[in-house]
Formats: sequence, C-alpha cells, structure tokens
Amino acid sequence: MAKAQFVHLHVHTEYSLLDGACRLDRLIEKARALNFNALAITDHGVLYGVIDFYKAAKAAGIKPIIGCEVYLAPGSRFDKKTQAGGKDVYTHLVLLAANNTGYKNLVKLVTAAHLEGYYYKPRVDKELLEEYREGLIVLSACLAGEIPDLILKGQVDAAKERIAWYCDVFGHENFYLELQDHDEEEQRVVNRYLIQLAKEFGVKLVATNDVHYVEKEHSFAHDCLVCIGTQTTLEDPNRLSLRYKPGQYHLRSAEEMWELFKEVPDALKNTLEVAEKCNVEFEFGKLKYPAFHPPAPYTPSEYLRVLVAEGLYKRYTLRVRVEGTKLIPESIEDPTKLPTWKEPTEVAERIWGLSPSQRIEEASVQKAVEQVMERLNHELDIIEKTGFVSYFLVIADVVRAARSRSIGCSARGSAAGPLVTYLLEISRVDPIRYNLLFERFLNPERVSPPDIDIDFDDDRRGEVIEYVRQKYGRECVAQIITFGTLGPKAVVRDLGRVMNFTYAEADRLAKLIPADPSMTLA
Repeated sequence: MAKAQFVHLHVHTEYSLLDGACRLDRLIEKARALNFNALAITDHGVLYGVIDFYKAAKAAGIKPIIGCEVYLAPGSRFDKKTQAGGKDVYTHLVLLAANNTGYKNLVKLVTAAHLEGYYYKPRVDKELLEEYREGLIVLSACLAGEIPDLILKGQVDAAKERIAWYCDVFGHENFYLELQDHDEEEQRVVNRYLIQLAKEFGVKLVATNDVHYVEKEHSFAHDCLVCIGTQTTLEDPNRLSLRYKPGQYHLRSAEEMWELFKEVPDALKNTLEVAEKCNVEFEFGKLKYPAFHPPAPYTPSEYLRVLVAEGLYKRYTLRVRVEGTKLIPESIEDPTKLPTWKEPTEVAERIWGLSPSQRIEEASVQKAVEQVMERLNHELDIIEKTGFVSYFLVIADVVRAARSRSIGCSARGSAAGPLVTYLLEISRVDPIRYNLLFERFLNPERVSPPDIDIDFDDDRRGEVIEYVRQKYGRECVAQIITFGTLGPKAVVRDLGRVMNFTYAEADRLAKLIPADPSMTLA
C-alpha cells in the first residue's frame, strides 16, 4: 500500500502530562495503520518521551521526528511577572530537530527553560533561540503561538516583525507558518492572514492538526484528563479543556488532512519536505562512561589494583605488593579479620607470636588469604573483560570525595555483592562473610551495565553532584526521574470528582476494583 502523502508534525503524547492522551504504543500502532512513513513528537515544553518514541517508531518502520512545543517568554526568560494571571507570560513555538546538532540544541533550550525561565511554565526566550538556532526547524504553532496570537489581537505589523526575525535567525528555509483547522472561526481568520504573509515573506506553509489523542472517540476521555490535570469539573464553564473542540484533535488520516486543506495543497506537501529534512539518529547499545585518568605511571587497570591493595589492608590488614596487574600477598597483621579464618584458641595464640610475614605462611591463614585473593582476581578479571574498570574507579572517586567532605554515603542492593566494592569502600558489607554473589551484580554470561545505587545525605547530595560535574564535565552528568502513573482506584476517584460525583459515590466504585497491582481498566 502506498505511503500517506502527509506527515503529522505537531503531536502531543502522554508525556505532555495530563494534557496529551496519546499512549505511545497506540499512537505508533495507529500511525502504521494509516501508512504514515514519518511522525513527530512535540510535547509541551519537555523531551521526556523522545527516546521511547524514537525506539517505538523505528521498530514500526516509521521515521521519528524529534521536536518540542516550547513555551516562549514575551521578553526575557528572567522576567517573572504577570498582569493576567499567567496568561500573558508565554506563547507557543514548535521546534523540530533537523539533525543531531539540532537535537543537542533542543536539549539545551529545554534545560535552560526549566532552570532559568520557569514561570508558570518552562520558558525560552529570543536570546536562547538565537544562541541555539543551529539544526532547528521552526513552526509558528497553534493559536497560542506568538504570531497567531498577535494576528488575533489585530497586531498584524507586530506579527510581520516576528516573521522577519525568525527568517533572519533561522533562515527562510527553516521557518514555516503553521495552518490548523479544528473547525474554529479564529483559526480561519488566522489562516487567511498566514497564507497572505507566507506569500509576502517568501516562507512556506505547513498544515498540522495539533494531535492530543489517537482516535476521534477519545475526545471525551481527553476532556476528563485535562480536568484532572487542572483540578476542574466537566460542568465548569471556564474549564481549560473547552478550548479543545470535541472530536478535532485526533490523529487524522492523510485523506482527512487533504480534505481539510485542499485549497492549500502546498501546505500538505511541505510536511513531507520537513520530514525529509529531519534526520536525527540515536546510537544505542554503546556505553559512554566518563573517562577516569589515573595518576602516572598507572594504567586504569593497574590503578584499580593499587586501590584494591589499599582496601585489602584496611579491611583485612593484608599487605599485598602490586606488580603491574598482579597482586602478591606478603604479610598479614590480624588474621581474625579474614572472613573465613577460624582456628582453635591454642593455634591462634601461637600465631600471634609470629611476625606478619610469618603469619601468612601458616597453612590456615594461607588458605583464608587464598580464598580472598581467588575471589578478588576472579572479579577483577571479569571487570576488565567487560570493560568496566573506569566505571569502578569513577564510583570509588565519588565516594571518597563525599566522605572527605563528611558526607554520609553507602551503596545498597546488588552493589554489595562484589568484593571489589567492599575493598574500594563503596559498600560496607563483606560479601565473602555473608555469602553474597558477585554474579548477581555483574554476570559475564549476560553482560549488562553495572548499577551501583548509592545513598547520600539528603541535604548535601547537591555537593556531590557538583563535584562530579566539575571533575568529569557537565556533559557527563544527568539526573533521572521516575514517572508515576494513575492506578485504577485513583483514576476512578479522580473521574468521580471531575464528573461531580460525591466522594462517597466515587469511593464506593473505587473499592469495587480488586487490589491487584497488575490490574488495569483497559
């Protein structure tokens, strides 16, 4: 079957939290059913869903277009004041990444919006757009966009100034005026002006549908979702969801879009042009850890052994000599520190009369030392073969830096399994003494990145993060989040409130749902 002659360039997924109702799996499934060969993601002010979207689209044979509908401050992003209850502090703008440079700039824009421009919403400004313009394609957005908003206010000359600015900064070839038709009179007015302005400035048009849900029938569910997010009810005449005309914001087929915009076919054809321009490629499966540079003259493997040798003395009073990548035990001060050494009292008393170098020659002590060294060499061998030497050195460095600042920290979970983490003082549990498995942490038969979870003092973890940024580079440091989802009982209670049920009614319905963590309402 022939591919659709249209590409959706303005799509909000479930990651436009409590606004977008497009589940990624269902969105991609529908796009494939409609024979789209490309599809964009343009969530409100965030890039949360980009990776999941990219993977899902690629798996379905659909070209992913990475973008974001950013919030644009009217002046400086640092201005934090309003005269209209927050309605005048931002407009919308759609940014699409044409290449990997554009994607990196998009990440920088969204980050700066959250860290510097957050006021009601994460906002960028013209200064940031000019600084990070490379590799980006710009669409003028919906009715909430800067240019449509000025047109509706009768400020057409100001709208022309904005168009000229975008053309100067991004180039005529990278700026498109966006037409939408959700059966609203305001859009018809704006579209007439945009078609004229496109001719006047020599810029191209694109048609979009501002997708917020997958199927037309999902309109009511989307209305409820927005009410949940804005703490309003379906009976509220001023609720935000009223700006979405029912049954208009779904993933339309190419045929529907051609019917809507048959008078401006170039706006439809240009969506294919934009899709051709957008070529972001992500590389997965390749580990990119920050580099650890050991002091001269050591290699990373040699330096790891130096640190482990220090740990052997601290933990077990066992002194070893490091020769390249070899660890050679020489003496031990207190054999009782060894996790497997046990001797009758009279034998132990005799051993205390020997020198440290003589003690290690005793058969029982030698056996206990060998058990430690065999385990250690086994772990070091696997760590080297799997390429995680620098990883352990970095983690050990971070932990030492924290403790040198009197910041409490300790590893937990499977990170307590390796003897190496115990000797590097990353963890505090002797895995030999407590029969913990190294393979639970790093299995040579199933190589996956090691995961060391470390708890730091809540009130001082920021210092640790800043240390890592300063030493290993800000580009090597990221923070992660976890998304919470609404459980079945919570959904029913929220919907009860949205539909003006009494609390008792909604609670009674919620209690009818079994307390099963795997339960869904789908």
